[in-house]
Amino acid sequence: MPHTYLVFVWHMHQPFYKDLATGEYQLPWTRMHALKDYYGMVQMLADFPKIRQTFNLVPSMMVQIEEYAQGRAQDPFLRCALKPAEDLTPAEQEFILKYFFQANSSRVIYRYPRYGELHDAYRAGEGNVERLRKSLGASGLRDLQVISQLAWFDEIYQKDDPEVRALLAKGRDFTLEDQALMGRKQIEICAAVLPAYQRFAATGQIELSVTPFYHPILPLLCDSNVASVSRPGVSLPRRFHYPEDARHQIETARAYALDKFGYMPAGMWPSEGSVSDAALALAADCGVQWMATDNGVLGATLNTLAGVRETYRPYRWKQDGRQMDLIFRDHFLSDLIGFVYSRMEPHAAAHHFLDRVRENCRAIHHEGRDALVPVILDGENAWEHYEQNGRPFFHELYRLISADASMSAVTVSEALERIPPVELPRIHPGSWINANFDIWIGHEEDNQAWEFLLEARETYDRVVNGPEGAKLNQAQKDLAFEELLIAEGSDWCWWYGPHHHSENRPEFDKLFRDHLAHVYRALGLTPPEALSRTILRIAIPSFHQAPCGLIHPRIDGEISSYFEWLGSGSYCPDRRQGAMHGREHVVKELRYGSDGTSLFLRLDMEQSSPGGMAGAEVRLTVKTQLFETECRLDLHHDHAVLAAPAGLLVESAYLHIFEFGVPLAALGVRASDHVRLQLSLWRAGIPLDAAPAQGWLEFTPAEPAQWD
Repeated sequence: MPHTYLVFVWHMHQPFYKDLATGEYQLPWTRMHALKDYYGMVQMLADFPKIRQTFNLVPSMMVQIEEYAQGRAQDPFLRCALKPAEDLTPAEQEFILKYFFQANSSRVIYRYPRYGELHDAYRAGEGNVERLRKSLGASGLRDLQVISQLAWFDEIYQKDDPEVRALLAKGRDFTLEDQALMGRKQIEICAAVLPAYQRFAATGQIELSVTPFYHPILPLLCDSNVASVSRPGVSLPRRFHYPEDARHQIETARAYALDKFGYMPAGMWPSEGSVSDAALALAADCGVQWMATDNGVLGATLNTLAGVRETYRPYRWKQDGRQMDLIFRDHFLSDLIGFVYSRMEPHAAAHHFLDRVRENCRAIHHEGRDALVPVILDGENAWEHYEQNGRPFFHELYRLISADASMSAVTVSEALERIPPVELPRIHPGSWINANFDIWIGHEEDNQAWEFLLEARETYDRVVNGPEGAKLNQAQKDLAFEELLIAEGSDWCWWYGPHHHSENRPEFDKLFRDHLAHVYRALGLTPPEALSRTILRIAIPSFHQAPCGLIHPRIDGEISSYFEWLGSGSYCPDRRQGAMHGREHVVKELRYGSDGTSLFLRLDMEQSSPGGMAGAEVRLTVKTQLFETECRLDLHHDHAVLAAPAGLLVESAYLHIFEFGVPLAALGVRASDHVRLQLSLWRAGIPLDAAPAQGWLEFTPAEPAQWD
């Protein structure tokens, strides 16, 4: 009798949140999903020995889990969760109240009575954080610190671990000892993740596959112009053509898996299911035996709508003496699990899924052949929307599959052994989203990111292969290349463009630009000033008033008189932008103007004491229609020193404020020219802040008589 082979592939992935320069994890989601999803999704198979599955693990995610398991990883959320409530600063209290409710309200927050009470109090406060933190006091804040973390603990730990069970039973009025226990349990759960996968892989119940190390879009690394094949006429940046980087991402991922799990994975879910002929050829050369993508790509390859007859079978791509086995995910079934079944009663959802599978396979079985049903989706993000993190649904689904003799849940490699493939001479270039690459390239923001990446990649080649390379040690070269590989990841461009929105978009944008800045630093170069400015084309509310008169300030680093800057232009950035996760704002206000012969600038900064920004660098770009000059000044405890350009006659001072003056003629500027200004602050080669955050400040210095 024909048989149904269910192939579940759970893709486990989070972006690389770590800043290599600081060692800080900017966002907490790898840790949070390690607590809630990575361990439990595989461990629950212990109750269902007949269920065999494939787990696709991204190496850069596993590296992060390892560091959390070793207690070496820190992120702002974790620090605030573990700090005694009595010692929290007002800013940390505000951070907790704003961001510790980032969870599904009905499935997570209100599942825990005290968490729900705190959430109600937060909503009733209508954003008045000051009043709320005073009303809660240290006890209420500590309850939020503890329960917001426990709510993400895996169901197995909530049920079977006596210490976790006791904390949940207590529910409120947590002590410092409870808080410390919560922190220790987080390390314990993170430490259990990779061993669980090792155990199940050793028994053969699961197959492990990998994604290229930092989750890049392989076809675009091989040749970014391939995007125009799947989307003719798309506007593209300069061509990115580094197949050697794609090869490195594949080879290091496979080597990492071999080291951690003791065997070389046969298969790969390429990042975002992105494939092309060049990417398949490269993966085949690296030893990859099978890959998976979406049946939308299959339809575009076959020039037809890929129905179940086409989707429910394996394929073998062959080209130029190379071959690759391929499976194509059932888009509809996968999305039912990802987006629909969370709104259904768990048992009903499980039965609906299998009824749909049987209906889809009926015609195939009538033809006398077996059916391969590929269900491939994110293995972590959907379950927050399910009852009890999806466990009732999965337990019923796995029970029903185990009891049905006409179907089996098998790994990808097992399915490929059982059903003969159909040959494909080519593959349509595309991803699992609309069989193209529109999410990652083609929009203004995406294209700007690719331009920055290409510039950094070209700089790396030029320096390492040029005479400057002899001055660098191998560690510097390796670090620069590692930062490039991280910047090649798909997650940055996922958030650029109009397709996706998140409160974390500014953090992703800054992480991407910081990684590129680190490339230049590692090579001993000054990062381009453009990397100090957001790529995001978003409205950033700010206050800007153009100059309205001549000014004659005294350059002494002090606020000597209110009147000395009267008439200057003023720019005040939106201080709320980027506040999430404790990012510091440096620029309070930028003033600028002229006396008709010189350009003057004043920068008021956030600093705890006079000279508190010592060690930072101020970069000022002055641009006219004909000239562009960049001045760099180093801030010391009580003065500022011009670093570049050499020989420029300037006045500068720094103490309570930074003040700067330079003759217009020295900049090649006439008083009647239209002048554009940009200022940015840097420390150790990393951008701290910029004014304006986007675009330029524009004005005309003008002759003194023109102000009369």
